[in-house]
Amino acid sequence: MKRRALAVSLAVLPLAARAGGAAAGAALAAAAEAGDLAALRRLLDAGTPVDARDARQRTALLAATHADQVEAARLLIARGADVNAKDDIQDSPFLYAGARGRLQILRLTLAAGADLKSTNRYGGTALIPAAHYGHVETVRELLKTKIDVDHVNRLGWTALLEAVILGDGGPAHTEIVRLLVAHGASVDLPDAQGVTPLRHAEQRGQVAVAQILRRAGARP
Repeated sequence: MKRRALAVSLAVLPLAARAGGAAAGAALAAAAEAGDLAALRRLLDAGTPVDARDARQRTALLAATHADQVEAARLLIARGADVNAKDDIQDSPFLYAGARGRLQILRLTLAAGADLKSTNRYGGTALIPAAHYGHVETVRELLKTKIDVDHVNRLGWTALLEAVILGDGGPAHTEIVRLLVAHGASVDLPDAQGVTPLRHAEQRGQVAVAQILRRAGARP
């Protein structure tokens, strides 16, 4: 009887959950990306590891973050998903949420133990691409933590430099510069070529940004 019951139990498990490896990871990632909570629960309850990887080494949580599926991310984190698990291009749920302004998921990852020192493939923390892409509320959220405001990536850029060099000088990037300066960002820390944030702002005609930097004591 026990052997028959086990056979019946195995028969009703989702095929992907029993297959293991990339098949299990792909099924879980697809459900997460679609925001299919029922499928996620079925797969997890059937034994699919919550941090199973797909062919791109993404966990389901990273797939949910890509698609901004907040409730799927919430479920996966509640089931123990690793918010710092990286894929084959060094993105993690925490890093991607920061870079792409997935604010609700970012908050979930921070509450679940996001590694503030983790870096992406460019050697940057979550704060740097958030500043680059003009995600004001994401930057504001990250600055509530102990993240290194003056971390330098492999390009030789801090978040402040990236906000100026890759920003457009508009309201979002100007506010990000203001936030970074208010949180102690070094206004005179230059890039790898020795060019300061103020010089970059002046070269790009970013008048409001340059004014913020001068008021903060930036050298001409």
